[in-house]
Amino acid sequence: MRTITVIGASLAGLHTALALRAEGYEGRLVIVGEEHHRPYDRPPLSKEFLTGALTAEKLSLADAEETAELDADWLLGTRAEGLDPPAGSVTLSGGRTLATDGVVIATGATPRTLPGEPLEGVHTLRTLDDAAALREDLSRGQARVVVIGAGFIGAEVASSCATLGHNVTVVEAADAPLLPQLGARMAAFCADLHTDHGVTLLTGTGVRALHAGGVPGSGQGGQVGQVGRVGRVGWVELADGRFLPADVVLVGIGARPATDWLTGSGLALDDGVVCDAGGVTALPGVVAVGDVARTAGRRAEHWTSAMESAAVAARNLLAGATVETYTALPYFWSDQYGIRLQLAGHRGPHDTVRLVEGAPEDRSFLAVYERDGTTTAVLAANRPRPFTRARRELAREGGLAAV
Repeated sequence: MRTITVIGASLAGLHTALALRAEGYEGRLVIVGEEHHRPYDRPPLSKEFLTGALTAEKLSLADAEETAELDADWLLGTRAEGLDPPAGSVTLSGGRTLATDGVVIATGATPRTLPGEPLEGVHTLRTLDDAAALREDLSRGQARVVVIGAGFIGAEVASSCATLGHNVTVVEAADAPLLPQLGARMAAFCADLHTDHGVTLLTGTGVRALHAGGVPGSGQGGQVGQVGRVGRVGWVELADGRFLPADVVLVGIGARPATDWLTGSGLALDDGVVCDAGGVTALPGVVAVGDVARTAGRRAEHWTSAMESAAVAARNLLAGATVETYTALPYFWSDQYGIRLQLAGHRGPHDTVRLVEGAPEDRSFLAVYERDGTTTAVLAANRPRPFTRARRELAREGGLAAV
């Protein structure tokens, strides 16, 4: 291949590019990124960056030497708008067409939003610019913050906002935070984390709409930045009829794969770019990595798999076939209220959970999920070493797929 184009300048795209060079690819390497930033680390955006403990400069995923060794053509601030595999071309914003022999699709995912007109003070959190805008809003003074969605992003933002001294309410449609991921018993532990730190947690209800102005009948407007600013959020209307005053709202209701630009390309799209366990699609010379890839029937939005599967996809792209597959167990972590949660494996909805050491009330434990006497996943709170051992053992045993 004379030219390989990586569409997506984030973790998965960068590591695929690095792997291509490591595998000996010496041709032209083009990296297209919709953002104006070089690849940066996203997990700290909801935590250290939001609280001000980490600057944007510290988020970089590659230093100057690594970037120089890549010898890539960087097209930042450029959006991919179409892919024509038979013609071997990618259409970019502004009408530019880029000829290429191989394509790495690493466009990630896009946050889901609520219906309705955009309001100031309402945020999603996916990019560095998103996080910077939210941090600026929070810096205006003590705010009434409503976090919609108690998933990992929502929980981490709630934790950061509570640390900053804001008045935080979390709204979750399920009966408990992270219920699908952790099951009822461990989801209750996550619920306690919120309430123990002064955060109001409202579960079992969704959001009907976001509104500007003051809460009806209160005779009050908003607080931070509200006065004189038409179109700024003032209150949240819940599905059960309750009203919540709000100066700042974070919508954390999940994300969808960024595949709209691939419509009509001939690629199979089903909650992501459909590919095999090696990231290889049905079209020659096209692989997918990271959050946008639906690999062997699963799509994972996890930092570790995005990084590790990149090398596999790079080898397969250069080989022109699937010569290697990525089989590592899913793994992710989340930092909330000073607690590090770690989960590895495939927990199924009917698996039972058993404590191995520690206790949830002590905010430090190791637990395993089991099905028919076999461990399917391991979960830890502030037990990194025991978790690492248990994770390795689970990997050796092969784990079980969720059903």
